[in-house]
Amino acid sequence: MQYKESDLIYPHDIDAADSYAKKAIKTLDEGKLAKTPNNFEVWYAYYSKENQDVINVLDSFLKNKKKASEAELHEIYTKFLSDNRTEERVRKAGDDLQSTINNVKNVVAGVKSSTHEYRGSLETINSRLSKNPSSDELKEVINQVKNNTQQVITRNESLEVVLEESANEIETLRKDLAKARKESMTDSLTGLSNRKAFDTEIHRILEECKKEKISFTVLMLDIDHFKSFNDNFGHQVGDQVLRLVAKCLTDGIKGQDIAARYGGEEFVIILPNTELAAGVAVANNLRKIVANKDVVNRSTGERLARITMSAGVAQFSGVEAVEELIGRADAALYTAKHNGRNQVAAAPTPINKSA
Repeated sequence: MQYKESDLIYPHDIDAADSYAKKAIKTLDEGKLAKTPNNFEVWYAYYSKENQDVINVLDSFLKNKKKASEAELHEIYTKFLSDNRTEERVRKAGDDLQSTINNVKNVVAGVKSSTHEYRGSLETINSRLSKNPSSDELKEVINQVKNNTQQVITRNESLEVVLEESANEIETLRKDLAKARKESMTDSLTGLSNRKAFDTEIHRILEECKKEKISFTVLMLDIDHFKSFNDNFGHQVGDQVLRLVAKCLTDGIKGQDIAARYGGEEFVIILPNTELAAGVAVANNLRKIVANKDVVNRSTGERLARITMSAGVAQFSGVEAVEELIGRADAALYTAKHNGRNQVAAAPTPINKSA
């Protein structure tokens, strides 16, 4: 497959790309930062002026004469670059699909025009035959019919080829589009649903619950003292902690429940058809599972630290907006943190007067 310049995320010529790359590597060296692809891309995007959000964030660091840390670069990449790339794949697949459809439409239009011409030709031939043509005229008519018929056959054969190729292309694009859409709704680090997917699902579930007059519960969960993992053991250990907690959440919920990474070290779970007390029980079970996990140095087997987690639980009142529900769960999480961490707090459910 050949790529056009417009297909590339960073459409720069060799000299420009080399210049931006050298600046990015120099910045990583000066900050004593790992030359990982993600770190490199953040600074490459900055120097190439390809992503205004990245520029704004890094400009604020430079303005305050502060160097971006590994964790901060990771957050910038996750927030502004990884999702953008997936969305670009979705857009590109959609454009390619539309191009294929247009190609089929053009060929079909050509066959339709050819068929119309063929019909007109047959009418003309029929008119000539009705006038008792001579043998020479009859031969000419027969040759004309043969030629016109061959043209229609050739057009139809071309259409068959185009339709078969297009069917294969559409199937490939469909699979790629489905994969890209799934990736756009998945957190690349933990494999959980991302914030975008959570926002979509909670709005859908809330509207269904309003219509069916049933309830559901939301859990907001936060890793206690997460910053210390990054500060004491490095960003890679911090990522290990996030993945470990994500696995605990996935293993500890049922098939219909939805777990997502809300942002940073904060997670959220939607429990459909679940009352507040049951939601608190689920949160406590997850908290205990996490509390039994140790962070281990994979190369030495040394136990580095123990993970704990706080949670806030809120039940949908039946009438409130998503923002209100999340706000109550978040306030309960703050209460759990304020009361000493490694515990669960429940938000009182507002009385639905209309019910």
